[in-house]
Amino acid sequence: MADDFFDEQADQSKVKTAIVAKYFVAWAQVISSYLKNKSDKRIAYIDLFAGPGRYKSGAKSTPVYILEQAIQNSMLRDNLVTHFNDRDEANTSSLIESINGIQDVGKLRHKPQVATEEVGENLVKKFEKMNLIPTLMFVDPWGYKGLSLRLINSVLKDWACECLFFFNYSRINMGLSNAVVRDHMAALFGKERAETLTAQLEQLTPEERELTIVERLCEALLEMGGKYVLPFGFRNEKGTRTKHHLIFVSKHPLGYKIMKGVMATESTSIEQGVPSFVYSPASKRQPLLFELARPLDDLEDMLLKDFAGQVLSMNEIYEKHNYGRRYIESNYKAALSKMELAGKITGNPSYDKRPKRKGEVTCAPHVKFAFPNRK
Repeated sequence: MADDFFDEQADQSKVKTAIVAKYFVAWAQVISSYLKNKSDKRIAYIDLFAGPGRYKSGAKSTPVYILEQAIQNSMLRDNLVTHFNDRDEANTSSLIESINGIQDVGKLRHKPQVATEEVGENLVKKFEKMNLIPTLMFVDPWGYKGLSLRLINSVLKDWACECLFFFNYSRINMGLSNAVVRDHMAALFGKERAETLTAQLEQLTPEERELTIVERLCEALLEMGGKYVLPFGFRNEKGTRTKHHLIFVSKHPLGYKIMKGVMATESTSIEQGVPSFVYSPASKRQPLLFELARPLDDLEDMLLKDFAGQVLSMNEIYEKHNYGRRYIESNYKAALSKMELAGKITGNPSYDKRPKRKGEVTCAPHVKFAFPNRK
């Protein structure tokens, strides 16, 4: 059955496209800068469930946005290789028509490639045998068929290759207790983990089920070779449950940092400057429900505990502490400055001796902070 997410949740599909497109541009700039003195400067974007190019409303989908970004950038015009795929021939025909209709698409040195292929074992084997150029792969299946740990790792294995995939939580939550799709769940979580997870879920509340399923998936991705995993949730219209996650997998902390910043800007809920990493239509209508927690205060308590008796730079604190937490770099700067002013920690150079920018004292990466020993 086709998932109706994009038809019913137009705003959410826009957020998904914005996250992918923004990260693609930032990733491409970083990798291209590294490759500027290399003979082969090519980078690639792969979309295995590309769809028809436009939504039913006529709005542009992710492939069109990616190509439009490339056309506007001289480096990408010359060096970007794109591969779009969809198993539905009607979709690929429509996608080709959409691509051909993009203004100045002929300026791309590498013509966009469009294939009509089932995403499965044969495609995974093909990628496993290839030595890929730096690649960002986007996997957006209607449900879960074709999405597997092997598929993700077949791209992630090579240098500067990263993956973004759409995780249909609603369908997978049901699939874990359905013996008919047991093989699909094993491909996504690993056979042993999927079996253990299925048994464990019977005792959990709906909220605990979601946290546990996403956590086990992240564990599987980390075991596979991904070093940094970052999920972004999409809730239903009432904000009562999560329907989907967009999950990012990288092997480099810079990629994780950049994606954190991108996802932060698309979060609909921000408490004390800390993003929720969730898009929820309800948070716009019911803002008071999302201001009860004070996560920046929690960060202060964590830093005092985790770095007791140590002297570290702001950059060292951020790099050691941020993984697996929703705090972004500006949250650490704010928390450290607040703690310093309150006399909880000592800065070097001190707060009053640091330069000001736009009326605020800066908290540069090199500034060191001394944490007291715990009593």
